Amino acid sequence: MASKIVIEQVRSKIGRPKAQREALLGLGLRKIGQRVERDDSPRVRGQINVVRHLVRVEEA
Repeated sequence: MASKIVIEQVRSKIGRPKAQREALLGLGLRKIGQRVERDDSPRVRGQINVVRHLVRVEEA
């Protein structure tokens, strides 16, 4: 079974480049304070890397 990570959006996407806004949507984040649980995979880690300054990541 793959390990899980919890991702929380902590900063706004307003004024950010399109790639960063799309990465947040790809992770399932739409609002500040929203938390989602995802499998820990290279694809998800890549999206997190694009928006690492906008999110907080925890092991689930």
